[in-house]
Formats: sequence, structure tokens, C-alpha cells
Amino acid sequence: MGPVVRRPVAWIVAVVLFGEAFGIAALNWFLGVVVDRQDMSLAGLDPHMMSVSSKIGGVVFGLYFALCGLVALLVALRNRRPAGLGRVLLISAAVVHGLLGAFTWGPVGWPAFVYMELVLGLIVLLLMTYDGPAEPADAEPADAVPGDGAGDSGAPVTSPPAPTAP
Repeated sequence: MGPVVRRPVAWIVAVVLFGEAFGIAALNWFLGVVVDRQDMSLAGLDPHMMSVSSKIGGVVFGLYFALCGLVALLVALRNRRPAGLGRVLLISAAVVHGLLGAFTWGPVGWPAFVYMELVLGLIVLLLMTYDGPAEPADAEPADAVPGDGAGDSGAPVTSPPAPTAP
């Protein structure tokens, strides 16, 4: 098998996050439409403002999950671990799923909790399983110039001597 198919967890995470992005955006948009059509006030709040804020929140949250899905897709295509902002996005998505799982247990039920924790586990698995490109143990360091003596001293690497008490 090629290197792209070797670890399918990144593909699975990307598909799940893209699905969540669409689902979250569609659910919040639907809730905004429902609030707008009922034309009811909740504790004196403007119904139109609640409708618009629900739609905006859904789009923003959907774009966030889509961006996280894009990072997972890039991990799958490159077969390298995420770095920089992509890694931060995936870590934040894992934290969001952990918190959402904790908050959905009571109001929604255990299936939603299990789903959120499953996605949390997939994201953590994605973050933990992709190692950097491995170099052979006998390879010269990237900054070593052949023949200058750097990196080829032949001496084994040892730990420094233990400190002694005065």
C-alpha cells in the first residue's frame, strides 16, 4: 500500500469533521429560522437578533470545523503530522469535543456523549500517531558538511557525570 492509505485515521477524521461542519451550520441555521418564524421573545430579547446570531454562530462554528477538517485532510495527503497552527486547531477541536461531550450527557443523552468522545479519541489518535519523517540512525545531521568532522566523531553519546555532594 502507498503511504497515503497506510494510516486511514486522518481520512476518517477529515470526513467526520467536514460532516460536523455541515451539520452544525445546518442545525444552527434551522434553529435561527424556527426562532424567526415563531416571533416570540425570550426574556425580552429581540427574536430577530436571536435568529441572526444563531445563523452567524452556526456559520462561524461550521467554518471552524471545516478548517479543522482541512488540516486533517492535509495530514492525510502529506502523511506527516500537523505542525504550527494546524496542530493548535486540532488540539482545540479535541478540547471542544471533550467539553461538548460533557455538556451533552444530560440534555441530549448518552449517544451524543459517546459520539463526541469517539471524535475526541479520533482527533487525539491523529495527533499521537503521526510521527515526523524518520531519519536513519546512521545519517549525518542536515547541517554537517561532508569531511568537516561534524557529526562523524565516532564517539558514543554518553550522559554527563552525576553531580557529587560537597
